[in-house]
Parts: sequence; C-alpha cells; structure tokens
Amino acid sequence: MRQFLRSPLGIALLICLALGRMAFWAPFSSFYWNKVAPILASPASDRVVIVTMDEGADPTTGDAAALLARIRREMPRSVFFDAKVSYGVNASDDAMLGRAIASYGRDFTYVVRSQKPDQFDPDSFHLPPKRLVPDSQIAVSAWNTNFTYKAISAPYSVRLNGQDYPTVSTVMAGRHSGAQSEYYPDFSIDPATIPKISGRELRSNRLPQGILAGRVVVVTSDQGAMIGFFGSQVVQPIAVDITAAEALRKPLSLNLSFVPMVVMLALAILLIRRIQRQRFRILLYLAIVGTVLVLPMQLRTFGIVCDPDGSMAFLLIYAAIRGWQKRTRRIQHTSLSGLPNLAALSSQPIEIGRDVVVVVVARYEEILATLPIELHGEVARQIARRLSVGSGANEIYHGESGHFAWTEEARPLEMQLNHLEGLRALFSAPLQIGEHTFDTNIHFGLDRNEGVDASTRVNSALASANEALANGRSIELFESQRLVEAPWELSLHARIEEGLRNGEIWLAFQPQWDFLEGRVSGAEALIRWNHPTRGPIAPDAFILQAERAGRIDTLTYWVLEEAISAALALNALGPRFQMSINLSAQMVDKADLVTNFAEIVRRRRIEPSLLTIEVTETSSVRNRPAACHNLTKLREMGFRLSIDDFGTGEASLAYLADLPSDELKLDRRFVSRLLDSERDRAIITSTIGLAHALRQSVVAEGIEDAATFAMLRDLGCDHAQGYYLGRPQPFAVFLSDYEQGRRRAISDV
Repeated sequence: MRQFLRSPLGIALLICLALGRMAFWAPFSSFYWNKVAPILASPASDRVVIVTMDEGADPTTGDAAALLARIRREMPRSVFFDAKVSYGVNASDDAMLGRAIASYGRDFTYVVRSQKPDQFDPDSFHLPPKRLVPDSQIAVSAWNTNFTYKAISAPYSVRLNGQDYPTVSTVMAGRHSGAQSEYYPDFSIDPATIPKISGRELRSNRLPQGILAGRVVVVTSDQGAMIGFFGSQVVQPIAVDITAAEALRKPLSLNLSFVPMVVMLALAILLIRRIQRQRFRILLYLAIVGTVLVLPMQLRTFGIVCDPDGSMAFLLIYAAIRGWQKRTRRIQHTSLSGLPNLAALSSQPIEIGRDVVVVVVARYEEILATLPIELHGEVARQIARRLSVGSGANEIYHGESGHFAWTEEARPLEMQLNHLEGLRALFSAPLQIGEHTFDTNIHFGLDRNEGVDASTRVNSALASANEALANGRSIELFESQRLVEAPWELSLHARIEEGLRNGEIWLAFQPQWDFLEGRVSGAEALIRWNHPTRGPIAPDAFILQAERAGRIDTLTYWVLEEAISAALALNALGPRFQMSINLSAQMVDKADLVTNFAEIVRRRRIEPSLLTIEVTETSSVRNRPAACHNLTKLREMGFRLSIDDFGTGEASLAYLADLPSDELKLDRRFVSRLLDSERDRAIITSTIGLAHALRQSVVAEGIEDAATFAMLRDLGCDHAQGYYLGRPQPFAVFLSDYEQGRRRAISDV
C-alpha cells in the first residue's frame, strides 16, 4: 500500500481527494455543465403549466382571488401559488382570496420564497397570514448555489420558526424524502419550454376550455430575484423548482460525488498499465477520457449526479506526474548511449547488502576524440555490455568522462576484489568500434558503506575510481573512516592556512652526520602539525590530504621559507651547513616551480647550493618530461638534488639514469636490516659503490643504534641520519644542541 501511495497514481489520487474536499474543482464542473446542458436539452413535460398574473408590478389580493377562481373552473390537479401580492390593503379582497384558496382544500400549495433564492435564514422568508391558508400546505423554495450563483441542489425541507416546511419540488413530485438530504435539478430540461399561459387571457375566456384540466398549475407574478441555471443565463426560481420536480420523479436522486469515479479510474489505469502493446494502451486511455466526459451526462438522465470535475482533475494530475517522470527519466539518460546516468542511480535507494561499483575507463575522452559523434554512444554501449556480462548487473549507469556504475551483491572483501580483478580481464580484448580498434584499461572504485544515502555512496565510489586512475591502481576502496574524514579533507586548505597563522604547523629539524668531517653538517626540515582538537597529525596523513586537495603548494613554499631562515642562521655560526627539504611529486611538473624557487632564493639572498631538494614517488607525476626539465633547471641554478627512498617504488635505477642528481638516500627498510641480512648489506654496499662511481654522495636514514652507524661508516657511506643521531626537534632546541656540539668539538681540539 505504501508503495502504491508513492507511485504517480497514488500521488495523483491523494492530491485529487484532498483538493476535492475543498471544492477546488468547482470552476471546472460549472464549465462542464454549462456546455453539456444545451447538448442534453429536451422540452419540459406538459404536466406543469405556469399561469402568469398580468396585472402589473403589484397585483392585489382581489386580482389573485379572481384568477384562482377562474383556474378552479378548469379543474386542475393542483395549484401552486407563487405570486407576490400585498395583504391588508383591502379586507374584502383578502377575504375573497382566502375563500378562493380554501376552495382548493389540500390541492393548494402556497409557495414561500426568501429574499434571495440561496438564503435559508428564517428572517428572509415571509409566511402568509394564517387566515389566508388555514388548511392549505405551505412549501418553501430555496436553493444551494455555486460560486457563479447557479442552482445546484436543494434540501427536502426547511425549518422556519420551529416548524419544518417541505420544499416546492418535493410537493410537486410527491416525494418528501430520499437516500440523501438533498435533491438536484434536471439540467436536461430547457426552462424556456415550460408551458406558460397568460392569466389575463384565461380570465377573458380567450383560451380553450379545459386547458388546465388535470395539470399542475403554478400561479406566478413573474417578479422576484432570478437564479442561474446551467445552460441558460438566469431564470425564475420556480422554473428550477419545476425541473427539480421532474428529476425527483425519476427512480433515483443521488449525488455520487467524484470519489467513486476517481477510484474506478485508478483501477482502470492499473489494469491498462499491464498491457504491453503501447498503441492499445493509448486507445484505452482515450476511451477513459471519453467515458469521463460522457458518463456524467448519461447518469444525469437517470437522476444520478456524478460531476466529472474530480475525474478530469485526477487524469490531468496523473498525466502531469507521469509526464514529469518521463521527462526526468529522459534527462537521466545520456543523449547518445541511451544508458541511465549516475543521477538515476543516485536518485533511487540502494538496498542493504549491496556494493556500489564505479569503473573509470582510462583515456576515454581520447577514444571519443578519434571517433565521429554518431559512434560515441556505441562506445558506451559496448563497454556497458561487457560490464553487465562480467558483473551480472541488469542495469549499467553511464556518467561523464568514461565512468560506469552499478550495484551488486556484497561479497567478502577479498572475494569482491578478486571478482573485480577478474572483470578487468574482459577488457584485455580491444573494443571494435566501426573500423576503429581501441585497447582499454579500467580502474575500479568500490563503496561498501551500507546505510548511507545513495548519492553519497555513488560519489564515494566515483572519487575512489578517480583516485585509482590517478595512482595507477586497479581498485580503490572507499573506507567508512574516510567518509568520516571527508569534511576535514574538504576544508583542509582553510585549516592549513589557520594552522600556519597560529603556529599549529611548524618545522622540525633532524640532524645529518658527515662521516668524513665527523660532525653534524646538515639537517632535514620536516613539517609537523599539532592540532588543538585532533592532537598531533601524522605528516603522511595531512600531506597526502593536501596533495589530494591540490593544496600542497602552500605548504611547500612555507617550508622553503622557514628552512631558508634556519639555514641562514646555522651557516652564520661557521662551518657549511646543508638544509634538505622535501618536494612533493604533485609539484615537480608545474610550470611555475622553477620561477618561484628562483624568486624566493633571490629575495632571501641564500646560495641555492646550501639547499638540497629531496624528490620521491614520481609515479604520480602527470607530466614526467616537464618534471625532469624542472629538476634539471633547479640543479643548474645550484640546488642539490636528492633521490629520496632510493631502492623503493620509482626511486630506482631508471630514475637515477633520468635525473642528474647529487645524492642518494638509502631507504630505512634496507638500513634497519643491515646487521642481520647479508642480502641487504650487499645491496647497500653496491649502492654506495654505484653512487660514488656517479660522483654522488649517499645518505643512510633510519639509523637507530651505534653498530649500524659504525658499519655504515666502514662501508664508505657519506652521511647518516636517524634517531641514534637525534630526533626531529623544534629549531630552538636543534640550534642549542648544535651549538653545544660545536663547543665540545672545539674544546676537544
């Protein structure tokens, strides 16, 4: 049931019912019956005839008495007196009228009207004196109207001064109650066709004898307020009473309201939607519209009121919702491939127990650039077919820049990773697009964060896929902890700037020992961050975040400025002191790198040769030729270049051949096993020999004990760095220890 109420059909039904209770559709109903009434128009029955009093604007009771006496001779079935006459002007005339009325007995009905046809308060009605109608019945004429003053219904009786009086139509039809408390006029009767004769002609005997015999006669003075009638402009209220009497003579007098028809329409639409053939469905929908327009007219002829306004409103609302839904679906499909896009996946709930997988195709834009636009969709469709076959997903969603996504049943992580690796094998075969053949390489982003909204999960998998592509990895998993850290990462730039301003971010300096000179001859500047709420943040964590956010430039140039200040202070004390700083791989290929470094050293008036630039992890460099060009230019300016973590990752022999470096830094993983592993000792020995053959110095980092320190000295290593020699310290502490060491060295001499 809940699913139905969320569907376009259910929503349209709820809106229609809610607005219908507020009579929101009344204008449409009024328009409909105004147009339909002339189509249904039929002549009135001759059983009722109107006799007009033609004595002018203010007939007397004597005039009324004379006319009633003349009508009495015609032997009518009954008489309804609806004329406005003045009482108390002439006593003899009043008495004459009383005798004329009494002569009819119970066949006479005195009609009482309010000042306006739609007023029901007792003060609006003027009952005749009791002496005039001691035995005759009194009927009330009053009508409920709509916003255009059209008569729509009337009660069976009206209570005046503690007494219930029947309404005119019920007395005329001889029906004083019904299944409902109200009855309704018959709009199919044309009020202009109600038989009408002149009272003056009747009194002058110019009309055939017996013209009123056996008929219901309504005596009226053609005065008083008029009322609206569907299909006509305005009519006398008695005309509406007569049409309502005709309606009451029918077997039924019911108002079904719009609800039953709306419910039947909803059921009919449910059945039609199960039909597969589109053309047949359209024909049935047209039949429904025709039924809604025609059925109320047919029911009205049987005395059943069923306004079409709610039904038509329901169809319009449903059509609008379906149209919007289809438009949204069209928007959520790519124009060329016909596949649903990522917005479609994000807009629907993702079931518990399902993973979100996003694939990014490497060099997708380049593939499209080589093809005519009419083949772009075919590229996406072929990729989607392979992914569907491999994953078993029924629906593959297509995003921009070569992204494809789907959801699948969650497996244990290792099994899921193996499954995705197997899926990559489907792309070992090239794509054949027309006459073109393309090799493809795909990378996966995986989100397993159940309970999070679909949009967040899709974006998480999308970010992971992009990261996998950027880092050259097959699969990147978006961990739940990373989702928690997302707000921190996204505001990292502002936090870094704040940390630099208030001193949360600072430089630590770790000493480097020169084996040949037997002293501390340099230091590596290492960035640190003590956050007031998160505490100390590991450098690898926030540096990696800064690189992801593209904010590493700010940190790098700040480190360079601070390191230069420290180098100038240390070199002012005497012996040459070398300062090392780290350069992110995210910066080495930037066009303004060399210019910025040159401007800083010029402004700070420091020799570039006092600064060593350590570079590693070049696998993430986007433009490797530009990176090599920049580093070569920096070395030509006088900066020393150091290959950090040599022997791991990209810091290999190939990198050593590409860059004219000055220094190699042995990775701590080799140094830590120097005493226990002959293989690592052989690697370090050969690396030192290779570096010296290339006229480069060697720095061993990660030295934590005297034995390792001594062995490296014996192997010919040039410089040493590690906790054995000193931990990274704030500059004030480092400067103090450095000065004390120099004083001890001088005193020993």
